Amino acid sequence: MDRRLQIVFDAHDPLALGTFWQEALGYVREAPPEGFASWEETLRAWGLPEDRWNDANAIVDPEGSGPRIFLQKVPEGKTAKNRVHLDVGLPGAPARPGERRVDGIRARAGELEALGASRVREHDDEVQGFWIVMQDPEGNEFCLV
Repeated sequence: MDRRLQIVFDAHDPLALGTFWQEALGYVREAPPEGFASWEETLRAWGLPEDRWNDANAIVDPEGSGPRIFLQKVPEGKTAKNRVHLDVGLPGAPARPGERRVDGIRARAGELEALGASRVREHDDEVQGFWIVMQDPEGNEFCLV
């Protein structure tokens, strides 16, 4: 996988937000470095105080084709609309041009809401199709397409 692209999220709770995005994207938590059985073991060996174990988190595409997502703890909360956002497609085969997947997108939105996301608004456009603007549990906007 080409690591020139990494998506970084500022977060209040990197572990919890990473868990949400793992579910949303079908990603997994990045494995600890070679020689360590867990991140807890790794961080302890590195001498990082336990109260800092949630300073960062990384999730990866288990197939190795998607970008790594790094979540870093920041003290401030989100205060404005994202200038960049993710478009998240439905799991499975990509849609064919013109295919309407309104029911599938709405169902997936419900699944993500159960994980802590919130629905902002729906869009239905003859050219661009149907999508739902959502927010992850920390308020970051993304589109479900």
